[in-house]
Amino acid sequence: MKPSIHLVDIDRPDTWSRYRSGLCDTCAANCCTMPVEVRLPDLVRLALVDPFEAEHEAPKQIAKRLSKAGLIDHFNFKHEVFTLARRASGDCRFLDAVTRRCTVYERRPATCRKHPQVGPRPGHCPYGAKGLR
Repeated sequence: MKPSIHLVDIDRPDTWSRYRSGLCDTCAANCCTMPVEVRLPDLVRLALVDPFEAEHEAPKQIAKRLSKAGLIDHFNFKHEVFTLARRASGDCRFLDAVTRRCTVYERRPATCRKHPQVGPRPGHCPYGAKGLR
């Protein structure tokens, strides 16, 4: 009997797999197609915002510049949360399309650092084997 192929629906956390160590090694990086919410320190770490600018400019002005440059899709003024822009494919702009690995891993945003411990379904991730995407 053939093993069944589990296809994940990124928008349905009930289809996600329980996270375990090493799972990322064979994954197609489905989590990197989810919207990434970041704060100003994340933008500085990613070198999208200069530390001087972060200290002296209003977040709303920074958001206006980043939006115009196509680097963010949304800014929540009340909570000062920026949503990073994604490629047309839906992938994170920092995801390598061939290797499906993060190109800024050491500088990745807090949201990514905390996944999957924090998120829509803590302790679970939208695992999908490479090649099934």
